[in-house]
Order: sequence, then structure tokens, then C-alpha cells
Amino acid sequence: MRAIMQPAVKPDERVLADVRSELEWDPFVLDAEVEVEVHGGIVTLRGTANSLANRDAINDAAHRVHGVLSVVDCLTVQPDASTVRTDDDIEHAVRDVLRWDAHQPLIRVFGTVRCGIVTLRGSVDTWTQRCDAECPVRQLAGVRAVQNRVAVLESPVACDTMRFQIEQAIERHAGPAGRRVRVGVDDGVVTLSGRVNSWAERKTLERIAGSMEGVRDVRNTLAIDPLA
Repeated sequence: MRAIMQPAVKPDERVLADVRSELEWDPFVLDAEVEVEVHGGIVTLRGTANSLANRDAINDAAHRVHGVLSVVDCLTVQPDASTVRTDDDIEHAVRDVLRWDAHQPLIRVFGTVRCGIVTLRGSVDTWTQRCDAECPVRQLAGVRAVQNRVAVLESPVACDTMRFQIEQAIERHAGPAGRRVRVGVDDGVVTLSGRVNSWAERKTLERIAGSMEGVRDVRNTLAIDPLA
């Protein structure tokens, strides 16, 4: 009988080398001294980024590398001469990016700033809109952190109906592979569990679940398993 060859798990040394190479390759990782450690496919990042956007770029680069199962972010944000801004400047910029975002419903989201920390408040129709309101704000120079306190409006849709519609949406995207994903809904909170092949797939399924009206939060417990 012919033996079935199983794909080898990527060794930590190779993952480490690939993460370092990806950080050097990514044009959005700007002048950041990052220490990288890898143990069992779990990457730990340490160092200082000059903006929240730079910190996000470092995390995204590490997550993209094949063989990375999870990323532990121990980075700190410390604006330098090129990214430091006053709270007034940041608040004006936040107001502008939210006002010009065509995806935000009726400008129902607003932000305040204190010591470079932006707090978002308001209301939206879906959890995905809540996350999307945060994204452009995280890209602004001078922002050290974002506290997202935007509320998602309640929906009269029953939990069973909500779960069924999310399962159908996942199946449309992932096909048979979507059967590895389990969906739970309790009082507007969706829990995703199971296995996926990559970080990108994990984030995509999270976004699909959060696009259902009435979903207040998504608890993503999907495990990354390249061999799944």
C-alpha cells in the first residue's frame, strides 16, 4: 500500500526568518525596530512603533506569513517628530474621515481625543460598520490607541434565524470548507469556532458574521490550522 505523505509543519526557525523578511518587505512598516520570537508557530512582537497605523502594519505583516498560528502583540506606540499631533489636530482629522466615509450611515459616529487616544461613540446598524468606523481613525498620525464604544442597534431577528443566515453566508463564501466552522448566537453575540487554514480566512469569516444586522459582537475562537 502506498503511504500517504502528510505536509510538514513549518519549523519555527523558518517562520522567524519569513516574518523578519515580511517586515522588511512591507512598505507600510516604517522605521520600526521590532524584536520577533517564535515558539510553536506563535509569534511574539516587541518594540516601539511611531504610530498606531505602523503597529497595525507590523501585526498584519506577521499574520500574513504561512505557518504563523497566532501573534502576541507586545508593541508600544510612541509618536515621533514625524507623527506627533495635538489632540485638537487629531480630533479635526477624525471628524473629517468619518464625515467623508460613504459607508457610515448618516454620520452617526463621532470621536473625542485625549492624550492621543481616540474614543468613538454613536450607533450603527451592524458590527461590521462598527469596526469599519475604527479603521480610518487608526490610520491617522498621532493616534496612540482607539477605544471603540459605538453601539450596534438591536434587531428583532430571532437568534435561530440569525444563526441560519450567518451559516448560509459562510457557506456561500467558503463552500464545503465552511462546514468546519460552527456558529453560535446568544443575545446578539456571535461565537465562531472550528478550524480555518489562514489568518485571512479567519478575518473574512469574522467580517461575514458581523455583517448581519443585530449582531452586537463577534467572538472569534477559530483556530488556524494550515493542515486542515
